[in-house]
Amino acid sequence: MSGSVPGVGDPMPDIAMETLEGGTVRPSDFRGRKAVIYFYPKDDTPGCTTEAKDFSALKAEFDRAGVALLGVSKDPPKKHQKFIDKHGLSIDLATDAEDGGLSDALGVWTEKQMYGRTYMGMVRATYLIAEDGTIVQIWPKVKVKGHAEDVLAAARGA
Repeated sequence: MSGSVPGVGDPMPDIAMETLEGGTVRPSDFRGRKAVIYFYPKDDTPGCTTEAKDFSALKAEFDRAGVALLGVSKDPPKKHQKFIDKHGLSIDLATDAEDGGLSDALGVWTEKQMYGRTYMGMVRATYLIAEDGTIVQIWPKVKVKGHAEDVLAAARGA
């Protein structure tokens, strides 16, 4: 890999992620319709829970707009299922690979710092993908409040 991160107008890397059932989902599975793939740090943490609930609350609107919706973190499928069950989420979640996953290819799995400690973590970022698989819009370093509504508005207009 060249080290360049895909941007707006580039094709979304077609890297498989694990579904809750143990199958796989990849960005090309959504060809022919728009898709929103959002990356978040960890199941059942305050910001991630709010974001997942906000997207779940608007899922019917995304469906009506013909837009697929997928949340992605490195958490294992069993943890995703507990997260969905605990909060009554209606969105699909997928598990990104430990190494060489989609979040690596997009540069959203990166070195972070907190309390003087350096660690690898997921940047909260959202990608809107066109019917042909190209990236239409990127929300880097997302602030959760109002984000799901902003993404829906952009998806409707794309």
